[in-house]
Amino acid sequence: MITEDQTQVVDFLGSSSAHGGLQVDRIETHTAIVFLAGKRALKLKRAVKFDYLDFSTAARRRTMCEAEVRLNRRTAPTVYHGVRAVTREVDGSLALGGSGTPIDWVIEMARFDQEALLDRLAASGQLDPGLMVPLASAIARFHLGAEPRRDHGGTGGMGWVIEGNADGFAEFGGSVLDQADYDRVTNAARRELARQGALLDARRDEGFVRHCHGDLHLRNIVLIEGTPTLFDGIEFNDELACTDVLYDLAFLLMDLWRRGLPRHANAVWNGYLAETVDLEGIALMPLFLSCRAAVRAKTSATAARFQTDASKAGELRQLARDYLNMAEWLLRPSEPGLVAVGGLSGSGKSTLAAGLAPSVGPVPGAVVLRSDDIRKRLCGVAPLDRLGSKGYTREVSARVYEAITERARLALGGGHSVIADAVFATPDDRQAIERVARDASVPFVGVWLDAPDDTLIDRARSRRMDPSDADESVIRMQRARELGPIHWHRIDASVAAEELVRKAADAIQGSAGRLFSAPSPQGGR
Repeated sequence: MITEDQTQVVDFLGSSSAHGGLQVDRIETHTAIVFLAGKRALKLKRAVKFDYLDFSTAARRRTMCEAEVRLNRRTAPTVYHGVRAVTREVDGSLALGGSGTPIDWVIEMARFDQEALLDRLAASGQLDPGLMVPLASAIARFHLGAEPRRDHGGTGGMGWVIEGNADGFAEFGGSVLDQADYDRVTNAARRELARQGALLDARRDEGFVRHCHGDLHLRNIVLIEGTPTLFDGIEFNDELACTDVLYDLAFLLMDLWRRGLPRHANAVWNGYLAETVDLEGIALMPLFLSCRAAVRAKTSATAARFQTDASKAGELRQLARDYLNMAEWLLRPSEPGLVAVGGLSGSGKSTLAAGLAPSVGPVPGAVVLRSDDIRKRLCGVAPLDRLGSKGYTREVSARVYEAITERARLALGGGHSVIADAVFATPDDRQAIERVARDASVPFVGVWLDAPDDTLIDRARSRRMDPSDADESVIRMQRARELGPIHWHRIDASVAAEELVRKAADAIQGSAGRLFSAPSPQGGR
């Protein structure tokens, strides 16, 4: 509800005189108004109070402005400049940072191009999949450095989310959503919470509940000088911001999937896991993703109730139904499986793995374990730094394959499918990865890629920004080895990438078709 009249402050900040005569544009939400002028943006928090947010007094708004700047400088230091007072001068006029009495407070920010917001790029079909790995890296670094909060999260934290959704559905969803539908989603989430409670609490105790972003979807990520930058994290409610790191990530993954961008979602997922190796927690992803979709169903239904424009209200009602359908679908069991992709360097293993992964297993697709990336990280170098010969000794290679098998076991144990991407040049290596699937009692499909030497060498030469160090000498050395009998599906990999993915998908479909998940209600697959 509205607690104070801010009309004078809004009129002042919306006038060109407050911005040196520059034209002023506005962006308005139910909690804030942003005034855009020149290279600057001023964000005024509305004088409102809800059950989850309190901006009711000027003193409270100042505290929240300061908190927003402090927290968001963690990810967007060049965007958040500071907090400034709106003052009433002795003559009764208002000024920005004047000598009079402060009556309200604003956040001063650097203005950025609204068309660089990732939600707008996605809506226009211009969201580059190549941005997803640097985005995942930015999120992973942020999470790894965020403050642990063992006073939040766990079973209690997720129970608070589920019951909050249930209350919202009951209060505002009745005229928009079918009660039987939202009751079914709520009860399924409660059952999954009970099943995963011990894991949730263990992760809280181990420090995986941190002071995260809290509202990590595409509209709160912007490209600044070509770099994905997280901004507008939640400062007003620690229950929303202090969560399991994978619950924070789940909002973005759900958002990408709903928009029909499974390739993007899978790239973020695997980029994040490559840096954090947070495989013990992935059993929680169905619950986390479903709860994120249910939150959006609740907020869309609530907004529809208060929307006066009939057309927009209709759009919000349909959006609420879509999100609720997605929340239910995300909790349906999906059998995991293991696909191993082998072949000499340059045969297209990583291209194939990336092409298959979004369609294999539950959302957000298969966990891809790439030997080139694992090798670099085990040796303590960045993925794009070249390793010398010491990185390719028998001992290092043994560690790489041990890491692949161990990580595959963890991912499969968490209910997620795996695509293992490595040369698998020896019978022992191939048997070891097959044994992982056998031990986990999940389907296994092995795919071996064949291509002529000149194709392999040309591809190795043309690589750019790739973790693989393999060159012509490595390929010729691999060719000289005795590979032994190969019983996996052998596929001609000299074809174009799209054809290669189709051939491999056909082979997997014929051997273990249930590894491919059914399309989501929103067409994510």
